[in-house]
Amino acid sequence: MKDIVLLYDNCCIYEIVILNYFLKCTGSDLMFCTIDGKTAKAMEGYCIQADAALQDIGLSEVRSFIVPGGETANIDQETVYDCLRILNGMGALVAGICAGVDVLDKAGLLKNIRSTKSGDFDCIRDGNIVTARANAYVDFAIEAAKALDLFEDEADLQETIAFWREFKRA
Repeated sequence: MKDIVLLYDNCCIYEIVILNYFLKCTGSDLMFCTIDGKTAKAMEGYCIQADAALQDIGLSEVRSFIVPGGETANIDQETVYDCLRILNGMGALVAGICAGVDVLDKAGLLKNIRSTKSGDFDCIRDGNIVTARANAYVDFAIEAAKALDLFEDEADLQETIAFWREFKRA
């Protein structure tokens, strides 16, 4: 099963870097996609080559789909919303942070669920959807990783929380 990050020009990479780290460290099949399969230039100045175009992703193989924040007008397209609705219906984890939450909202995924749009939450998971504010990128990574069962056990989870959220040395 694949874990997909939707990249686009002026997306915020810092918001998803810890989650990407968790995915790679646990052997996940992480892929970057863009709408057209071409390079995306992130807000931080990084150019990231996509592994695939969105239309070439086999949705039946997707375990999670992550939408970072940024200037989301670049992905304000029905093809993105259709993809999100299909994945949500299949039970894949759909996660958005910062303006990525707006993309999930425009796709209609946040109706009748708890999200950063519906309440005063920094990061929250409701079913298979995780939403977070930009400054909650550590909690976003941990919550998505919990949903994907990336931690070996409770001790691994607590060690991760202590390191990333509480800044305790390993």
